[in-house]
Amino acid sequence: MSGDSVVVDSFVAADYLVFVLMLLVSTAVGVYYAWTDRGQQTSGDFLMGGRRLTALPVSLSLTASFMSAITVLSNPAEVYRYGANIGFYALSYIFTMVVTSEVFLPVFYRLAITSTYEYLELRFNRATRLLGTFLFIIQTILYTGIVIYAPALALNQVTGIDLWGAVVSTGVVCTFYCTMGGLKAVVWTDVFQLGVMVAGFLSVIIRSVVVQGGVLPIISDSQQGGRLNFWDFDTSPLRRHTFWTITFGGAFVWISIYGINQAQVQRYISCKSLTHARLSLYINLLGLWSILLCSVFAGMCLFSVYKNCDPWTAGLVSAPDQLMPYLVMDILRDYPGLPGLFVAAVYSGSLSTVSSSINALAAVTVEDLIKPYTDMSEKHLSWISKGLSIMFGIVCIGMAGLASVMGGILQAVISIFGILGGPLLGVFTLGILCPFANSKGALSGLVSGLVVSLWVGIGAQIYPPPPEMSRPLSLTTEGCNFSTTGRFNWTSTAPPTQSTPITTVPVDGKPVLADNWYSLSYLYFSPIGTTIAISVGLLVSLMTGGRKLKVESRLTLMKEDTTVYHLFKFFKDRVTSQSEHIEMTGDRDTKIGSSNPAFCDVELDLTKSSIPT
Repeated sequence: MSGDSVVVDSFVAADYLVFVLMLLVSTAVGVYYAWTDRGQQTSGDFLMGGRRLTALPVSLSLTASFMSAITVLSNPAEVYRYGANIGFYALSYIFTMVVTSEVFLPVFYRLAITSTYEYLELRFNRATRLLGTFLFIIQTILYTGIVIYAPALALNQVTGIDLWGAVVSTGVVCTFYCTMGGLKAVVWTDVFQLGVMVAGFLSVIIRSVVVQGGVLPIISDSQQGGRLNFWDFDTSPLRRHTFWTITFGGAFVWISIYGINQAQVQRYISCKSLTHARLSLYINLLGLWSILLCSVFAGMCLFSVYKNCDPWTAGLVSAPDQLMPYLVMDILRDYPGLPGLFVAAVYSGSLSTVSSSINALAAVTVEDLIKPYTDMSEKHLSWISKGLSIMFGIVCIGMAGLASVMGGILQAVISIFGILGGPLLGVFTLGILCPFANSKGALSGLVSGLVVSLWVGIGAQIYPPPPEMSRPLSLTTEGCNFSTTGRFNWTSTAPPTQSTPITTVPVDGKPVLADNWYSLSYLYFSPIGTTIAISVGLLVSLMTGGRKLKVESRLTLMKEDTTVYHLFKFFKDRVTSQSEHIEMTGDRDTKIGSSNPAFCDVELDLTKSSIPT
C-alpha cells in the first residue's frame, strides 16, 4: 500500500460511542455485584468471591488478566518486525498449565490461603513472606503503570484520542468496579472484556483478509518476507527469539505468573472445588491459544498490507506499538464504530490487567501487612480492602504518569516484571518440592536469585545485545509515495529519510561481560533467577541442618495431589478387580480349597424343590 492512499482520520462519534459503551458495561458489572452482595461483609467475600466461583468464568478471567493491551499492540508489531516464531508460546502455555495444576494449585487450594505469600510464612518464616510481598507490590505497581500508559500513548498519537483522558478514565473505571464489586466483579468484567478483545482482533483480521484478497495472499506475503520463521532451533542462549528461548524461557516466565502470582492464584483458589480450579486452568489454555493465534495472524496481516511501504521506517509512526492502531485507522476508517471497537479491545486488555492487579494488591496488603498485626473485625477488614482498592487505583494512575516521563525505561520495567518473578518462583518451588529446605536457605536463595537476575537484566538494558542476536527482519519504503504526507497532521510534512530502527552501542568502553552475559535473551532472565534461588537455597539449607527439619505434609506436594497418582490408582484398581474376577471364576478349587463334601456345590433350585410349603 502506498503512502498517498493513507489518510488517518481521527475518531468519529460512533467510535466514541462503542468505546464509552465498553466502559459503561464494565462499570455496571461492579454496581451489580456491589448490590447483590451487599449483605456479605467479610474481606474473604470481597477478595475471594466467597470461594464459590465456577470453572468457566474463572478460566476466561485467567486468560484476560495477563493478556494486556501490550499483547494487543505489541504482539502483532513483534511478528511484523521479527517474525511469527512467537507462536511457540503455545507450547510454553501447555507446560505452564501442567506444572501449575500439578505442583502449585493442590498445595495452595488445600491451605485455603488468600495471599500466596502467606504460604512463605507457613513454610519458612515471616521475613521471607514480607520480602515476597514487597517484591510483588513493586513489580505489580510498575507493570500496571505501563499497562495503563503504553496503549494510551500509542492510541493518542494515531487516533487523536485524548492521552490523559484515556489514562484517567481507565484508572477510574477499574478502581470503581474493583472497589464496588470485589473479585466477582473483576472476574465477570474480565469475561466481557476478553470477548471485546477477540472481537477487536477479528474486525482487523477480517478487513485485512478482504483488502488483501484472502488468507492465502497474506500467508504467501509473510512467507516471502521471511516472517514464517518457525524452524529456528538455534540453541544459542544469546539469540533473542528461537524455539528454545520461547518454549523453555517462556515457560518459566508464565509459570511464575500462573503458579505463584497473586492475581492468578487468587482466581483459581476462589473456585468452589479443586476439580473446578484445575478445569479453569485447562479451559484458560484454549483462551490463551485463541488470543495468541489472533495476535500472530494480525501481525501477518500488518506485514502483508505494508510490505512495500513500512510506516515506521518512513516516519509515519514513531514507535512499533503504533503500527496496529495505524492499520486500524487506515483500513477501517470507512466503517464508523469499528476503529472504536479496536480501541475498546485495547482498553479491555488494560482494564482486565489493571483490575486484577488492584484486587491482588488489596488482597496481599490486607493479608500480609494488616491482618497479622491488628485485631480487626471482618466488617472493618472488608472496608479496608475497599479503601486499599481506591488507594492502589490512584497509585497505578500515578505510575502511568511516571511512565510518561521515563521514556526508554518502559522496556526495562517490563523486563523487571520477569526478573522479580524468577527468584520468587524459585523460593515457592523450594518450599513445595524440597522438604528439607529451611528458612535460612529460602531467604538466602531469594536474595541471591534477585541479585543475579537484576544484574543480568539491568546490564542488558545498559548494553543491549547486537542486532545479529535480535535479528530484525528487513522492511522497505520502496513502494511509498510521500507527495501527500502533509495529510498526516501528527507527523513531519517533509519526506522522511530511510532510517534504521537498530541503535548500536559503541564497542569502546563495553565491559567484558557485555557480549555474552548481558546479551542473553531476555526470556532467560526468569530461569536464571529461579535456578540461582533453588541452588543457593538447597546448599544453604543442607549446610544449616535442613535434613533434620520436620515439615507438615500439607505444606509440601504429596503424591495424592497429582493427577498421575489418581490415574495410576484408577487403572491399578481396575486391573486388580478384573484379575480377582478371573481368579474367582476360573480357578476356584485351587485358590479357595475343595468343597465341603457335606454340601453340594450347586445352587439350590427352589422351584424344583419337593419341600412342602
